[in-house]
Amino acid sequence: DKALNEIGNRLAACVANKSRRFSFETVKGPEPNAFALPGGFIFVTKSLVDLCRYDHDEIACILGHEMAHIIRGHAMNRIISNSAIAAASRAAPIRGALSGWLRNVGVQFLESAYSKDLESEADLLGVRLVAAAGYEPGACVKLFSRLAELNSHPGQFDLGSYFSSHPSFKTRIDNIKRQLRKHQQQAQQ
Repeated sequence: DKALNEIGNRLAACVANKSRRFSFETVKGPEPNAFALPGGFIFVTKSLVDLCRYDHDEIACILGHEMAHIIRGHAMNRIISNSAIAAASRAAPIRGALSGWLRNVGVQFLESAYSKDLESEADLLGVRLVAAAGYEPGACVKLFSRLAELNSHPGQFDLGSYFSSHPSFKTRIDNIKRQLRKHQQQAQQ
């Protein structure tokens, strides 16, 4: 969790609204998943960290994406199908209470409920955060390309519901590449 906190805090330092607080935790879960809950709680399953090969730039891409959902207020609209999670997230001023509880029950209750538009918006803001924090935003393309490759072998590897609810990897990669080109052009002006 130390690396996760370090990366997350570096990203958080670049968020315009300085009163916004984030906390970052890994949780066990069989499938690669990450989610943001109201209050700035961001959880990443250990299997997703493994998929990033512990590469700090790639982990920054995942965290930046989830932080973007919170910054844009998407996390509030997320459908939390289990009322106990909804109650826990409202009653979680104690940093460890929610994560301890989630660790016990697992994360299978959480449903991805963002539209593709919100996912694309979170990708683009996430990439900006990653770049602002001094991480390599091109790592987002690298990560998604690797995941697309894994995903193209059905049966061998299940990326689970986290990625299936997002726009296709190709769409995400194209959008991010476009954003990176724009970013480079602005930097050169």
